[in-house]
Amino acid sequence: MRVCVGGTFDILHKGHKALLDRAFEIAGEKGVVFIGISDEKLASQKGVMSSYEERRERVEDYLQEKGYRNYKIVPISNKYGLTLDEDFDVIVVSEETSEVAKEINRIRRKKGLKEIKIEKIPMVMAEDGKPISSTRIRKGEIDEEGRMLE
Repeated sequence: MRVCVGGTFDILHKGHKALLDRAFEIAGEKGVVFIGISDEKLASQKGVMSSYEERRERVEDYLQEKGYRNYKIVPISNKYGLTLDEDFDVIVVSEETSEVAKEINRIRRKKGLKEIKIEKIPMVMAEDGKPISSTRIRKGEIDEEGRMLE
């Protein structure tokens, strides 16, 4: 089973962890999870200050903490990552990014490639019932776990 997930992973928060955990759950022990992390140029378009290397290290620290082994982290330079050229069984996305996954499958069909099964997970909510996001964390509204700071 080849599972993919992608993102900027600016501030590794509870929502990112849920996305990664679901990808590893689907892949199982014999599968591989491909994690695309936005490269410097793509991340800077979103106002991200952390380098690719810093963001990759944070993701790797989490994966090691959880004991995940079968993964490959790759830099991505666009919202599609490896999905237009490589075969994957499942793509794990949040509600926020599910439209991109549908777009990926439309492009794959046009290219004569098999569709990737889309696994959409719900947004992880903060204490105030609003989604956890790196933007909200940067603004000092919530912490990485979704606890209110104001």
